Amino acid sequence: MASIARCLRIARPSVVSAFAQSSVRIARPFSVTANNELRKYTREHEWIELSDDKKTGYVGISSYAAKALGDVVFVELPEEGKEVHAGDALGAVESVKSAADINAPISCKVIASNLTLEESPSTINKVPEDHSASGGWVAKVQVTEEGIADLEKLMDEEAYKEFTAAEDH
Repeated sequence: MASIARCLRIARPSVVSAFAQSSVRIARPFSVTANNELRKYTREHEWIELSDDKKTGYVGISSYAAKALGDVVFVELPEEGKEVHAGDALGAVESVKSAADINAPISCKVIASNLTLEESPSTINKVPEDHSASGGWVAKVQVTEEGIADLEKLMDEEAYKEFTAAEDH
């Protein structure tokens, strides 16, 4: 299965560029999820937000990816206990436009999956970057030593915005 980034490149360019050129700013819905500096993004459009102690975190796909993929109709969730390295497939997402792997942003161990997505996969479209109980997060993970080192390779929110803006042109 292709990565989210590859699927976005294959998607109709007009859809992705229309999203980028849109003057509509996506408002962040009210939630208990804090906007903090412990959230990092990959070039494949996944995010991870770490707890303050950097021992656990939540993984999901970015708002940019969710918008570009269109209506999500199925999410393959990772199994609890699964250990992955940065870049390994953690799960998958299928939309009306395409299907893509959800890759692990860092090396980690899955300790929980968002079972809400089995019943309501479109939650990813509504609140993709929210790790509250009703959010679109995919997995809660335990961070490994290698995972802490992997964080250095990821982008903060500002760098990710610049990256997606450049990708659209």
